[in-house]
Amino acid sequence: MDPPPLDGPQPAEVLSRVAGTTITEAGLGGEEALRLYADVLTPATISTDHPRFLAFVPGAPTEASILADLLVGASSIYAGSWREGAGLVHAENETIRFLCDTAGMPAEAGGVFVSGGTAGNLSALVAARDRARRERPDHRGRWTILASEEAHSSVEAAARVMDCDVALVPIDDRRRMTGAAVGEVLASMEPSTAAGCFAVSATSGTTNLGVIDDLASLADVCEQHGLWFHVDGAYGAAGLLAPSVRDRFAGIERADSIIIDPHKWLFAPYDCCALLWKSPDDAVRAHTQHAGYLDTLEYGSMNPSDLAHHLSRRARGIPLWFSLATHGVAAYRDAVETTIALANAAVEMIEAAPLLEVVGEPSLSIVCFRRVGWSSAHYQEWSDRLLRRGLAFVTPSAVDGETVLRFCFINPLTTGDDIELILSTLSD
Repeated sequence: MDPPPLDGPQPAEVLSRVAGTTITEAGLGGEEALRLYADVLTPATISTDHPRFLAFVPGAPTEASILADLLVGASSIYAGSWREGAGLVHAENETIRFLCDTAGMPAEAGGVFVSGGTAGNLSALVAARDRARRERPDHRGRWTILASEEAHSSVEAAARVMDCDVALVPIDDRRRMTGAAVGEVLASMEPSTAAGCFAVSATSGTTNLGVIDDLASLADVCEQHGLWFHVDGAYGAAGLLAPSVRDRFAGIERADSIIIDPHKWLFAPYDCCALLWKSPDDAVRAHTQHAGYLDTLEYGSMNPSDLAHHLSRRARGIPLWFSLATHGVAAYRDAVETTIALANAAVEMIEAAPLLEVVGEPSLSIVCFRRVGWSSAHYQEWSDRLLRRGLAFVTPSAVDGETVLRFCFINPLTTGDDIELILSTLSD
């Protein structure tokens, strides 16, 4: 279907009534189960690959990547170890190498595909603390991550899981975390607290506004203080492929770890996050699991299960590999540039509209804007109305406590006409 129907959620009681009892002693049979899936369940979702799905961070998988995902699921290959999944792991590793090279990481860099940015951030920060523990065996206090208030919520979630703290670093007038600000926070701490700081978690493309932290100065301060430099590029680091914005990522090549979610801006299906390591040995020391039935898996090549907080895993990097191999890097570069151009076009349309105003400094493929005179209730009613009509899915967000609207362009099939259609409804 081109485009797919936008569809929308249904209340649980409606789904229960329409679907009825689906799991029974005798079973419904394959045809009836498939009918329920196609006619009841999937229409009660929202199609993230619809060209006018501009909320949150959408998805826009290529047809090649969807086909490969079907093959991976049907093949039932265990891709946690080289011995059992060598062929697919080899293809995943080639894709990881491409991403490391795109980021400018050293030749010895490597990585693995995990389920999403939350898993990637957690795995990276666990390895960071593991290295700090080895380097500072006498430290007995709390361990602390430095991050800005714009950092993704998964950084705070990782800290809770790890039972460590997050020290918030103020942002500058461009909403960036800088090395100078990190240095000031460290200098203001009690020595015993500063001794527990082990990592800076930067962002290359914040979820709300697409802001890229001052990565070069952050790399400097991390080197100066012996801190792990992690970059959360789950959404934005795909912009590394675009010559028009590549210079904004200066310093990312010095990171100890980076995450990039191909299921966001690299046109792969859910769930897929590339976790890149400057030194994969740090990951192996932190994450390798040992047991009698596992220690026999040494086979001369690094196992994906040793490179993150997981053991069993599917070859979730294969859809991206297959799509890249099918279409080539140039097509990916063009697709990313297309969505950046769409964001720039949207800014021009918003600035030309009498009742609309751009909010903040647009970055990458995200644009926030206000409708003059509207309250939070107006925004929500408008968003709900567009979804009910099947016209678009655009949700309100908040910037500095103000409710605003936000476009996130991921799908290169979105057009200027789509943007004009959505904006025209704001004059009602």
